[in-house]
Amino acid sequence: MKKHCLALDLNEDPALIAEYEAWHQMVWPEVKESIIDSGILNMEIFRTGNRLFMIMETDESFSFERKSVMDEANEKVQEWERLMWKFQQPLPWAKAGEKWILMDKIFQL
Repeated sequence: MKKHCLALDLNEDPALIAEYEAWHQMVWPEVKESIIDSGILNMEIFRTGNRLFMIMETDESFSFERKSVMDEANEKVQEWERLMWKFQQPLPWAKAGEKWILMDKIFQL
């Protein structure tokens, strides 16, 4: 099993942040299915202020490239992503079109 940590910001609007959190209490079944089918075993998202932090635990079949191809081919996932973009904003150092940014591990106890 491998662990990946990613970050993304939300728009700094308390009402939008509350709505974003509400959507994540009722993630569409098709989106959950696509996450599982890509080889993600567990996914958690944490928030502080408007900063999001995602932890993904994946099996050996997972790759970001494969997940991207699967997501592009899944209309329900694309609909979800368009909806979520209403709440999200890229990190200042993100490349054009880039959302979640993979973080580098710098310490482990």
